[in-house]
Amino acid sequence: MPDFTINGEKHRVDAPADMPLLWMLRDILGMTGTKFGCGIAQCGACTVHLDGVAVRSCQLPIGLVGDRAITTIEGVGATPAGAKIQKAWIDLEVIQCGYCQPGQVMSAVALLAGNPTPDDEAIDAAMAGNICRCGTYVRIREGIKHAARS
Repeated sequence: MPDFTINGEKHRVDAPADMPLLWMLRDILGMTGTKFGCGIAQCGACTVHLDGVAVRSCQLPIGLVGDRAITTIEGVGATPAGAKIQKAWIDLEVIQCGYCQPGQVMSAVALLAGNPTPDDEAIDAAMAGNICRCGTYVRIREGIKHAARS
């Protein structure tokens, strides 16, 4: 198994190639910020970045990661877009229960990194795969707009 670069640090993991990335992060490396939600890549709670692209880690076998850099919620604040999103989330108190928020933040960061001034349509499209049972969608949209203006 190759080394994995996670949040800028190299990690060597002895695990089967078909193990989902989420299990490697949470169960082997103890990085529990990334959440297990539905387990079928439909809710977005497990969202991480591979080379800056938002992906669902619950359905991504580690054997397919290759040498792409993995960024998790533990490391995304070190990126410019991540710092803006995290500050906006705090400033606007976006979070309610918080369970889905790591995935929401990761999708929002990927959006802002590629589109620094998204309109409502772009926000809705980028965030459509992230489900929030508390219904904080309006606050999430405002958080993204707040981060874009900062």
